[in-house]
Amino acid sequence: MIYALLDFDLIQKYNITIESFINKCYELDVKIIQYRDKNSDIKDIEQKLKKIRKLWNKTLIINDYVELIEYADGLHIGQEDLDKHQSIENIRKKIGNKILGLSTHNEKEILEANKLNIDYIGLGAYRATNTKDVKSIGGEKLIQIAKLSNKDVAMIGGVRLDDNIPNVKYKVIGSDICKLISTQ
Repeated sequence: MIYALLDFDLIQKYNITIESFINKCYELDVKIIQYRDKNSDIKDIEQKLKKIRKLWNKTLIINDYVELIEYADGLHIGQEDLDKHQSIENIRKKIGNKILGLSTHNEKEILEANKLNIDYIGLGAYRATNTKDVKSIGGEKLIQIAKLSNKDVAMIGGVRLDDNIPNVKYKVIGSDICKLISTQ
């Protein structure tokens, strides 16, 4: 299944709108959109989330911003965000029963994530990506590491629409969707 990453910086780079990205997600039968915006202020991100929510009637995940959870169906955080919030339990208290995902990069992090009250893991980076700086590329070895997870796995980082990746539930796609839109 496709899990789309609507990265605000990326859609600006491709000069496409939130509307066109979401329309392409419907065409591709995307199940989840994650909204990531690393550079806008929180009020601007809130307004964009409200807009996305009006356009998207499927699952919407917000990246990083626990304080904006009321506008989304869930939250995705990175390993570095765990320190900021002290623990998954603190985050879970703030978001209640909404979806909670955590980025992982290796076997050690997956085994730790198996013990946490989360719904899925993002595992990667699978390949180099232009949506964010990646410290390590796991490549094909991530396919085997994914088997260690007792949570649903979303493969992240450089994943392409035509990738067939065993042992994962979701392929997280951002750039390929933008490329499809920009060539139309």
